[in-house]
Formats: sequence, structure tokens, C-alpha cells
Amino acid sequence: MASIHSISQSQLFSKKPQFISTQKTSIFPITTSFNPSNRFVLKSKKMVVAAAGTTAAAEEKSKKRYPGEGKGFVEEMRFVAMKLHTKDQSKEGEKEAQEKPLPKWEPTIDGYLKFLVDSKLVYDTLEKIIDKADFPEYAEFRNTGLERAESLEKDLAWFKEQGHPIPEPSSPGLNYSAYVEELSKKDPQAFICHFYNTYFAHSAGGRMIGKKVAKEVLNGKELEFYKWDGDLSQLLQNVRDKLNVVAENWTREEKNHCLEETEKSFKFSGEILRLILS
Repeated sequence: MASIHSISQSQLFSKKPQFISTQKTSIFPITTSFNPSNRFVLKSKKMVVAAAGTTAAAEEKSKKRYPGEGKGFVEEMRFVAMKLHTKDQSKEGEKEAQEKPLPKWEPTIDGYLKFLVDSKLVYDTLEKIIDKADFPEYAEFRNTGLERAESLEKDLAWFKEQGHPIPEPSSPGLNYSAYVEELSKKDPQAFICHFYNTYFAHSAGGRMIGKKVAKEVLNGKELEFYKWDGDLSQLLQNVRDKLNVVAENWTREEKNHCLEETEKSFKFSGEILRLILS
């Protein structure tokens, strides 16, 4: 074997030089010597990992599905409204039945007229707000076919023709009307909650109550209040679609704020409904 000294220069440089690395694997980056800054680097990495975990948790929370959310915001509103019913009113109800029983169901024409007058005041107010449209989204709900003020005006005229004196609006109607009027100027999400619950509740439970009262005190006469031009189910669906589109522009916080107003809408409408038994 030739020794390294016997190899000519041409032989030495005839091939590309090869380098053998003797660097050992180290747990420290770049150098094996201690560097105080490494503590900062490691700590920073831990902070980044922790921050990433927090962000992931926040994103996971933001992805939380609210009851009914998959079908649109109207379904969320319906879900919350149904939960406010008592268990004996709806299978979806969660509230316990009232300990104090409601007055015996004995409607009178005088009480019913109070209910109709106060209801008309509320519908007048809602429909004027929609027509004025202090917020652009209100204009979406003009001429939906669900409007009730004109129908109630015809009904009250009929009662007057029958010789029944028409009362002035009472506290329940006045209070609710003033509340939604003020709310509409500064809080569109909360106002939309009252708009939805007022019209949709009347199309469902309201019609059932109307039939019951008509049978007992009006010889079965159906009032204009319970009639709609066109297919009611389609009119309701059209409004559902509009509500869902409007709510798409709301943040999750604004949607929740709207839902939180549901209980107040039930409180006000319940006070007006009880006028039938007064």
C-alpha cells in the first residue's frame, strides 16, 4: 500500500476533497457551550406553545353550536321561545307550571275588547317602526303579509256596529308599545326579537286562543285578526328567510343579545293576553 508521502499532487487533487464531520449530536442548538440566552429561547417556545393552545381553545369555543343554529337563526329564536313554555304547554318546555293557578277560563266580550285594543296599539307601533326603518334591516320586513293593525281596525269597527263601546288602550298595551318604540331606536337586535315573537306567536297559539274565544262569546265568528291574505305558511317562511339573512350580519354576541330579549317579550305579551279574562 502506498504511503501518503508517495502520492503525487496530481493524485491528491484528482478527486474532490471529502470532509468527515466529527460533530456530535447535542441537545443544545448550534453549540454545546452554555449560553444563557438558551433559557430565553426555550421559555419563548413554551410561551408560543401555550399561546397556541389558548388560541385553539378559543377557536373551539367559537365553533360551539347553539341549539337550532344549523337551521338558521330563526330556529335558535324558536328554540329559546319554546323553552320558556311550561312543560304542560309544550314538550319542549322547561319551565315548571305556575304554583298559583291562572284565573278560570271565562272570557268576556269586554275583556276581549281590551285585549284587541291593546294588541292593535302594539301592532300599530311595530308597523310604524318597520315603515320608518331607523335601521336598514327593518325595511326588509315591510309588507310581509303578516301585518295585523289594519285587520284589527276592521274588527273593532265591527264590534262598534254591534253596539259595544270601544275602550281606550290600557297599561299593558301602553307599556309594551312604549318599550318597543324606545328599543327600536337604539337596539335593533332586541327589537327584532319582539318583532319575531309577536307575529309568529299570533300565527300559532294566538289563532288557537282566537278560535276558543270566538266559540264562547262570539257565536263562532272569525275575526279579521285571524285571517291572512295568501298562504300563511308561505308568508311565515318568507319572513323566516329574511330574518335569517339579516342575522347573518350579526356577531355571535349580537345574536345572543337578541335571544336574551325573548323572556321580556313573553312578559309583555302575557300581560296583554290576560286582559281577555279581566
